[in-house]
Amino acid sequence: MFDSAVFGSLFLTLFVIMDPPGITPIFLALTSGRPAKVQRRMAGQAAAVAFSVIAVFGIGGQQILDYLHVSVPALMIAGGLLLLLIALDLLTGKNDEPTQTKDVNVALVPLGMPLLAGPGAIVSVILAVQHAHGIGDQVAVWTAIAAMHVVLWVTMRYSLLIIRVIKEGGVVLVTRLSGMMLSAIAVQQIINGVIQVAHTA
Repeated sequence: MFDSAVFGSLFLTLFVIMDPPGITPIFLALTSGRPAKVQRRMAGQAAAVAFSVIAVFGIGGQQILDYLHVSVPALMIAGGLLLLLIALDLLTGKNDEPTQTKDVNVALVPLGMPLLAGPGAIVSVILAVQHAHGIGDQVAVWTAIAAMHVVLWVTMRYSLLIIRVIKEGGVVLVTRLSGMMLSAIAVQQIINGVIQVAHTA
């Protein structure tokens, strides 16, 4: 039987970690200057990539990490460093790579992973799947995961309306602010990973 408590708990956890409202300015900054059709496609790609990564780790995440001898703190630090590189590009305005490659990279990295499907979301899903006993709990867990990614897609898809209001100058401002936000997120993620390493040492 469907467990609404399990659904609600995981959905709220993922909502806080993946932060759909917070991803909006970063999405706008990374997709600025592209045709609306391309931006809509990238919103779908990013949500699909994030769901795929989360699903893979939900099914066999612990086995994957054990096989690769990768700890969760190491995953957090690596993700933080990757986010920091993207943040520096946003802050310095380095957006001169070819459009087609840029489109693919933005949808995959950093939007799909590690911004959406980051270490926090991956670990939360791994634990939720491990603690889900019975078909009802499993259905609740996967329904929560799917619902969260629908929310993410809707948020990014309709955040494009903001671009029409703020125009090009506003996009530049959002890009710089997003770079600051993203750099803070990246540094905090690295700090959290280092702290966990220190605790387990």
